[in-house]
Amino acid sequence: MKNRDDILKGIEEDDWMMEVLRSAEKLQLPDWWVCAGFVRSKVWDCLHGYTERTPLGDIDVIYYDKNDLDEEREKEHEHHLNRLMPGLPWSVKNQARMHEINDLPPYRSSVDAISQFPETATALGVKLDEQDELKLTAPHGLEDLIGMKVYPAPAFEKDGRLINIYCQRLESKNWKQKWPKVEVITAKEQA
Repeated sequence: MKNRDDILKGIEEDDWMMEVLRSAEKLQLPDWWVCAGFVRSKVWDCLHGYTERTPLGDIDVIYYDKNDLDEEREKEHEHHLNRLMPGLPWSVKNQARMHEINDLPPYRSSVDAISQFPETATALGVKLDEQDELKLTAPHGLEDLIGMKVYPAPAFEKDGRLINIYCQRLESKNWKQKWPKVEVITAKEQA
């Protein structure tokens, strides 16, 4: 995988990924995306030559609806997805309220929220548009993802409190163990 087209083709040719996207699409959520590790893991698995999918800790489905901030609605969406594709680690979050987790200013859209994810290589989303075409968003570009480099996203590298969150995530994710070719840049290396 060397570019956007390769990534989209890899997802399109992956029946399981397309089934996940079609299931998420059935929720008819505003400004929805399946994001983060769903895309990153596919790319890194391919770049490592893995023939089996690395298990995902969760499948992040995000959307943006500032008119319904009820967290219970997110759980209802997860239950719906569990009926469509049982046994998967679905996680559905309305980005209109998620800025509060890291004490950031309110997001303006799902793509704005994705741009605030902790790592540039994870700030990704994919979805099917109204014409059933695959769309990929990567607010910080694809260079770090394809280059298998993990850097803090701009919002995280500029804020001491947030860089600590970034470092904690690096420890908990254990990406080097799963994908040995990945280069992880810590806060100290950034300074």
